[in-house]
Amino acid sequence: MSANFKDFLKQPYPYYFKGKNLWILAAVIFGMSMAFNYFFEPFVVYRPEHKVSYFWISMIHSLNAFLCVLLIIGLNNLRVNEDRWTVGNEIALISGVLLLIGVSQFLVRDLIYNNPDNWSMRYFLEEVRNTFMVGVLFAVILVPMNYLRLMKAHLKTAKSLNSQQQSDFSLEREKLLPIVTQQKSDDFDLNPEEFLFAKSEGNYLEIYFEKGDKAKKVLKRMTLKELESQLQSFPHFFKTHRSFLVNLQKVAQVKGNAQGYQLEIKSHSDSLPVSRGMIDDFERKYKVS
Repeated sequence: MSANFKDFLKQPYPYYFKGKNLWILAAVIFGMSMAFNYFFEPFVVYRPEHKVSYFWISMIHSLNAFLCVLLIIGLNNLRVNEDRWTVGNEIALISGVLLLIGVSQFLVRDLIYNNPDNWSMRYFLEEVRNTFMVGVLFAVILVPMNYLRLMKAHLKTAKSLNSQQQSDFSLEREKLLPIVTQQKSDDFDLNPEEFLFAKSEGNYLEIYFEKGDKAKKVLKRMTLKELESQLQSFPHFFKTHRSFLVNLQKVAQVKGNAQGYQLEIKSHSDSLPVSRGMIDDFERKYKVS
């Protein structure tokens, strides 16, 4: 059971908190928090201790949530690696945001409540507990909705990209291209018509070529960047991920999921990823490849 749970936490998960999505998320949380607090009064409301009207108390609590979301996730955006984001990372981030919101709700108690015990441990734990109760409820609503939205959008776009794909690309016959590696004895000639993709593996590069109906792998001591720089004259050779350089004219099918896209390559059994940061460029490149 514990092993399965650890595997679950390591599963890839879409990171969707950057740019305007962060502001949209913060605004949605503000609106939901305001409406939930003001109209439903989910917790005990003792109005005689209120320094301001309950409307403004709800507004302050909601603004706290808005600012905490922007602060924590905004700071996380400075260091996040979207391609390595997992379910565990998502849970940890949401928990961190909820904890900060709970602490901030405790810190503003003196501004809105006339209570001599505002700074007690009891109210600290109560504010954190209440925040997690509401936050988990919001997460249960928002996370699946967003996951399904991303899944639907990527599936739709993948279907559109596949429908534009020609059954047989008219590849121009190219001459063999000499490729320079880090070891002169490892230099080789690359046939652009046979090139499927290259995958970075530490200090080496796995390069796959189409040989009949099978893929042949060769191992070369060089970086993906070094190979990419020598193939700049081929616009359909595209870096879909930090570890993959793909011949888009060898893509058999594009599959969509919540994370983005997975590419099925001709003569090769495994699917290749398109990183979230490369999705827009991939869609544009693939349409003209």
